[in-house]
Amino acid sequence: MKILLVEDDPAQLNPLQQALIKANHRVDAVADGLTAQTLMGDRPYDLLVLDWMLPQVSGLELCQGYRRLGKTAPVLLLTAKDTAGDKVMGLDAGADDYLVKPVNLSEFLARVRALGRRSPLWLGDRLTLSNLTLDLNTLVLEGPQGSVQLSGREFQLMEYLLRHPQQVLTRDQIEQALWAWDMAPESKAVAILVHRLRQRLQAVGADGWLQTIYGMGYRLSSPAQEPQPNV
Repeated sequence: MKILLVEDDPAQLNPLQQALIKANHRVDAVADGLTAQTLMGDRPYDLLVLDWMLPQVSGLELCQGYRRLGKTAPVLLLTAKDTAGDKVMGLDAGADDYLVKPVNLSEFLARVRALGRRSPLWLGDRLTLSNLTLDLNTLVLEGPQGSVQLSGREFQLMEYLLRHPQQVLTRDQIEQALWAWDMAPESKAVAILVHRLRQRLQAVGADGWLQTIYGMGYRLSSPAQEPQPNV
């Protein structure tokens, strides 16, 4: 999943970010509410993790603003506020779950998995398109002629494509989905990654599934699902 993590305490932010990355999530990590506010308006996320007590704009205000934008991704609030009234206030602001600090990493990741299952993009631990399957736990891609282990970045691109099958995805969309907001990929990074993934697809008998739509971007589709010309 693509996750926005907002926490102003580096001693909290860094371990949470590393735990999410280790669990194969793509993370935009920021330390202030204003930056988070901009990212929430510009970029799509599958899950938001918001600290309540942030400088400038609080996590509660971020959550309320996110819902006013009509966005529906799950929101997990992190806070030292632990009274029943605080929890009610957080949930009424639009949060889907509430975790009291200090955060236990195992419980945190379990809450993230549970909220991920509420996402409309959640399809279980395996993503499938026709006879092509990606295991989200092992990073193994299976096709009609075998299986192959993907690298971390190859897996991220394959996951993103499988969550948007048949859609033409621009280079900018792929960069936003795979790279953190404060990291600019090299100009040919997406093209090189697509080339590597095509080699993996060819190895499992899915050659030609990842197409270049010239002037627009890339599309993943199985040959059986491609539009047929009229006769």
